[in-house]
Amino acid sequence: MRHRTTASHAPDAVIVGAGVVGAACAYYASRAGLAVTVVDRGPVAGGTTGAGEGNLLVSDKEAGPELDLALLSTRLWRELAEALPPEDAIEYELKGGLVVTSDETALTALRTFAKGQRDAGVEAYEIPAGEVHALEPHLAPGLAGAFHYPQDAQVQPARAAAALLRAARHMGAELRLGEEVTAVLTDTDGAVRGVRTPRGDLHTPFVVNAAGTWGGRVAALAGTHLPVMPRRGFVLVTEPLPPRLIRHKVYSADYIADVASGSADLQSSPVVEGTPAGPVLIGATRERVGFDRGLSTEALRRLAAQATALFPVLADVRALRAYHGFRPYLPDHLPAIGADPRVPGLYHACGHEGAGIGLAPATGLLLAAALSGERPALDLAPFRPDRFPAPDSGPGAPEPGPDAPGAPQ
Repeated sequence: MRHRTTASHAPDAVIVGAGVVGAACAYYASRAGLAVTVVDRGPVAGGTTGAGEGNLLVSDKEAGPELDLALLSTRLWRELAEALPPEDAIEYELKGGLVVTSDETALTALRTFAKGQRDAGVEAYEIPAGEVHALEPHLAPGLAGAFHYPQDAQVQPARAAAALLRAARHMGAELRLGEEVTAVLTDTDGAVRGVRTPRGDLHTPFVVNAAGTWGGRVAALAGTHLPVMPRRGFVLVTEPLPPRLIRHKVYSADYIADVASGSADLQSSPVVEGTPAGPVLIGATRERVGFDRGLSTEALRRLAAQATALFPVLADVRALRAYHGFRPYLPDHLPAIGADPRVPGLYHACGHEGAGIGLAPATGLLLAAALSGERPALDLAPFRPDRFPAPDSGPGAPEPGPDAPGAPQ
């Protein structure tokens, strides 16, 4: 284990970002015996985490590295829900997911998709058209069928991040909020030796970039390239409704295609779920508009229309508010996890797009293993941070993200 103790109490690693991914990295690194300091320019869960729905999904991921990551996280979230103290309840709910379609062709595609998932260890059960309403009585008529995913779950993301950070602090981690990292310090050989903030220099041999949507900016501070781009998404929140009006996380098969798409245009597909407090959450939209925080009436109109088409019972329900966040998107839809060979001592844990909450524990566990010099539970090769060409490498290079130093934040 790469544990080090000095008279100045310099941390073994500085984690940049106090969202759920940074919190998970701090938790598992602390559990591995490392001294860590978490630094964030804002509050806990002040970025993408605080604007998330708390999805813990396997249903929307095809067989491959991301699904492997999701399956590991599914197990870890269950363990965390049991291990964290009652006062740190993360509102874990194993509600299950239901993917529905009214189209026979789409249903055939779902069968193929689900078979690949089952081969990888996912529980997926086809629900014939005549039995769909036994699971969700208020769904619209005329559906061709559905697939039920009992492993899909939910947490309250801000509470989850706060709980993981509290647990990390109990193991010795330090949390420094309202403190922006303005530089990543390196030595003459280009290796990390710390970070700079308005409070001064914080020396450490390892820096973990868990800055979410601003992961590209932190990478640039270290003199390297990671093409993280923001992908804006809106969520509608209804008035409180009777318990179990909507029993699962229910979404259209179109959602799977939207998640996998790289389009910059506005995309929307209905994702509808109830909450323990009563309001129903309605998503999901995706569009690349930089860090534009403006309200999109077209996005909200689409969400409302698609949700009521899926659940006609919602037609007369009031939407009380809407909120939005920015998903940290990487061009191949896989996060960057692990050591950056271009900058010794720099590690990444970002670029999870809309799956960061669900994938946070596995990311934290893998990152802690990498920092400790131990063998990770999964192969990190698909998540290599240096897999993207630099912006000046000629035709085919990815477009530069808007999160370079000086970009609006």
